[in-house]
Amino acid sequence: MRHGEAGFSASSDSGRSLTSRGIKQSQQAAQWLKQLNYQFDLGLVSPYLRAQQTFAELTSQLVVSHVESNNILVPSGDPSKIVNLLAMLSSTGVNNVIVVSHLPLVGYLVNELCPEISHPMFTTAAIACIDLSLDIVGKLEWFHQVE
Repeated sequence: MRHGEAGFSASSDSGRSLTSRGIKQSQQAAQWLKQLNYQFDLGLVSPYLRAQQTFAELTSQLVVSHVESNNILVPSGDPSKIVNLLAMLSSTGVNNVIVVSHLPLVGYLVNELCPEISHPMFTTAAIACIDLSLDIVGKLEWFHQVE
């Protein structure tokens, strides 16, 4: 998932907060996932403020058993490191993970997991659902964008 819409008035990129529209987008994404009865074993979240705020809106409506902030989830993060992390998590029985991060990383991550498709254009608060096989080959199940 990409974070909701963020403002630009901050002393650093990591400190940019969600706008009121970004909060609403995050709430809509959470409601949509809740209607589909999604529950997550783990939330992996960028340490940047806007991603943390997006995740907070998600967890106000969704069950997420555990959360970890991770510095590999920043905009310039390496998608192959995230794939390795997901593989390790899968081997320990963690099955349903929600990742909240940024452009361009979310698009590159989808492409890394599902190399047969080009990376989708993530609008703010867009979510891609990927089903991973045991050998960490992904199949894009759906792609959802909020209004």
